[in-house]
Amino acid sequence: MVERVRIVGNSGSGKTHFARRLALRLGVPHLELDAVHHLPGWREAPLEQFTTDVQRFLDDSERTAGGWVVDGNYASRIGDLLDTPDTVVWLDYSRRLVMTRVVRRTFGRRLLARELWNGNRERWRSMLSTDPHENIMLWAWTRHATYRERYQQAAAAAAPTTRWVRLRHRRAAERWLRELPPGTGAT
Repeated sequence: MVERVRIVGNSGSGKTHFARRLALRLGVPHLELDAVHHLPGWREAPLEQFTTDVQRFLDDSERTAGGWVVDGNYASRIGDLLDTPDTVVWLDYSRRLVMTRVVRRTFGRRLLARELWNGNRERWRSMLSTDPHENIMLWAWTRHATYRERYQQAAAAAAPTTRWVRLRHRRAAERWLRELPPGTGAT
């Protein structure tokens, strides 16, 4: 049964969009880790605050809905906090697709001045930066192989109680979501 799900993948792979749809299908709450991690002014949440907020979400969601969907990577910041999913969905799309999405998304957000999290918006300065930590497009380009290697290793070492679903194409993701039985969560 799918009740506690973690969605991972490169920036631009569509983690949040997929996670929202999955949470709706399962009837459980959804948490976007970026929304907890990025404070106003693009400040990084202190580690203790970040982990406390994530743990509170997991506990509350488990108690009220019997499950949750969390999207995002952040393994280096949260350690084993998210080691309890029954399912990990890895959106492992091609670099070409990821880059197309992240470039469109980033420029679209900037041109429309769309708020991301906590009042933050894409900035021209960041988009033109040569530092991948500042420029999400460079981050997606430089981290693609790293994420692929990381999640291949994680899937191979996963506990037998955790199901890993590697989705390499949008059609496969749509099919998996469509074929998943609806949940009975309380949200």
